[in-house]
Amino acid sequence: MRYELIIFDWDGTLMNSVPKIVACMQAAAFDAEWDELDVSAIENIIGLGLPEAIATLCPGIEAAQAERLRQRYAYHFVHGDSTPMPFFEGVKEQIARLREHPHQRLAVATGKSRRGLDRVFSEAKCGAWFHASRTADETRSKPHPQMILELLDELKVPVERAVMVGDTEYDLEMARSINMDRVGVTYGVHARARLAASQPVWLADDVDSLFDWLHG
Repeated sequence: MRYELIIFDWDGTLMNSVPKIVACMQAAAFDAEWDELDVSAIENIIGLGLPEAIATLCPGIEAAQAERLRQRYAYHFVHGDSTPMPFFEGVKEQIARLREHPHQRLAVATGKSRRGLDRVFSEAKCGAWFHASRTADETRSKPHPQMILELLDELKVPVERAVMVGDTEYDLEMARSINMDRVGVTYGVHARARLAASQPVWLADDVDSLFDWLHG
């Protein structure tokens, strides 16, 4: 294996949750009486913590309106929207393949909240896949590297033996800032050129090529 520890982003990297995030954010903006949000603008902020995402999407928004939007987003995501969130094709099988290696460790670093990540772990029955995880409400939002620094410390893995995998520049810049290897996936939300600017060691165009590369 190339790395002792592989840290995955969640939305747009392992799970195809982008359509649901877009639908819920648009519905929340309507409920909060904010202007209609463009799909590309929402896709741009996927990966950030929710407060940071709202501040970026809605410049100048008042605190009370931002809180209303946050609450309505949470409502739609959990209760009000039925858009499916499947894993990308091949993810389950490829994670199982990684787990066959007894010394391979896996982790998640996500812009989701702890409640949100635990919910999807439970619903998808996948929490046991990972040795550790960090969410944006437990630490600092991407692209600050605190969440991956905490994962490295918790799992006692040196930075040179770890890699960050994600579909956004926020994922890659988080790793770049501490000189950690990083891999971009082009099937998520940020374009290849945008990911390439963060100087990843590999760009994968599909799930199978990603995991084949990680296997070395």
